[in-house]
Amino acid sequence: MTYPVAQRSWRAALAIYLRPPVVTMLFLGFSAGLPFLLVFSTLSAWLRSDGVEVAAIGFFSWIGILYSIKFFWAPVVDRLSLPGLTRAFGQRRGWMLLAQAMIAAGLVGLASLEPVGNLPLVAAFALLVAFGSATQDIAIDAFRIESAPDDVQAAMASTYIIGYRGGLLAAGAGALYVASWLSWEAAYLTMAALVGVGVVTALLRPEPPRLSLTTQLIHEPRVRAFVRATRGRPKALRRLGAWLIGAVVCPFTDFFTRHRHKALWLLLFIAVFRISDLAMASMANPLYIDLGFSLATIANVTNVFGIAMSIGGGILGGLLVARYGIGPILVLGAILATLTNLLFAALALAGESLPFLVAAIVGDNLANGLASAVFIAFLSSLTSRAYTATQYALFSSLMTLPGKFLSGFGGLVVAAEGYALFFVIATALGLPAIALAIWISRDHSLVPPPTPRAA
Repeated sequence: MTYPVAQRSWRAALAIYLRPPVVTMLFLGFSAGLPFLLVFSTLSAWLRSDGVEVAAIGFFSWIGILYSIKFFWAPVVDRLSLPGLTRAFGQRRGWMLLAQAMIAAGLVGLASLEPVGNLPLVAAFALLVAFGSATQDIAIDAFRIESAPDDVQAAMASTYIIGYRGGLLAAGAGALYVASWLSWEAAYLTMAALVGVGVVTALLRPEPPRLSLTTQLIHEPRVRAFVRATRGRPKALRRLGAWLIGAVVCPFTDFFTRHRHKALWLLLFIAVFRISDLAMASMANPLYIDLGFSLATIANVTNVFGIAMSIGGGILGGLLVARYGIGPILVLGAILATLTNLLFAALALAGESLPFLVAAIVGDNLANGLASAVFIAFLSSLTSRAYTATQYALFSSLMTLPGKFLSGFGGLVVAAEGYALFFVIATALGLPAIALAIWISRDHSLVPPPTPRAA
């Protein structure tokens, strides 16, 4: 589907943020953001502070690859009904609640362990948290896209980013504060309790309207062709085959049918858009610790102040998209998200310098907040309403897979070449994203230009 954009006044653009579906995404965004750092940079800070080697910490970042392969089970989340939960809460909310239960259980399990000597168990519980979190993301993304029309998606993406950054704030600064005041066990138990924010939101908000599975299958030509071709076969086998075609095959063929020769270029762009910042992320906290910054300083600057900047970037990104359309802001986001990684190289060379730390965090979070808001809106515009969960899971998985895979080697690069060169290499990885963003911004079939506002 296309993404229609009308050039609104600044007042009209701001008014969109008061709509109930847009406000809802603040809380669901918080629920989505909370688990991420707890199996990524916060976990790496815990491991490093307890004496785990930096090379091993780098490999722990591969746990995040679960977020990048969630499209494998997205068709199940999209189509499979959960006994009891789906009937009581609906397809999207039922899966949200199940995923939130997995997240809470994994966090409680982590809280019960000491990392040194228990790394396999730490990895197992972190995998449970990551799997639950990735499953929750599938359900929330489908819920968001189905809850409002296309012209509200940019604002919903923006408030989702704000909520997501709030979750990062809790899991980053909040966890570090609790760990410094009490213990890492108390920090992870506190985070398990905060999973309740998402639970309450899922219970209170209505299920978005969507086509029934039967209606979708009836109107899908490939499913009808399969049913005709298998007449006389066992009924259960025909139903299973029709389900698999509708749930797994059709979401992918639909995307390639709509975009044809542009489809592969779009997938490549999705894969490289965030490769620069994801490749460097696993080494950020080890850099701060190795430079000599205290946990309290890291919490204050990188989480409280830094996340405030990313929230500002998310709001700015949403407003700019509502005002000017996706195309030019997509290019701006790609440029900023790539070049701000050079600030970390400067920090590595400067040493324990608070002004350099503040500059790096402000630039990086402001750029990534803006880039994330516009990119979520762009990905939402590419999805078909008939296959929201599966298609968006494919896009968001592909968005993170290359960067997370490369981040696993971050510790090895740092050990061999140092932090400064590592961040320069991460910057270079983002240059293809800028080139592809410029090409996409000029294709009005992908990102229509804003139409002039009526006088």
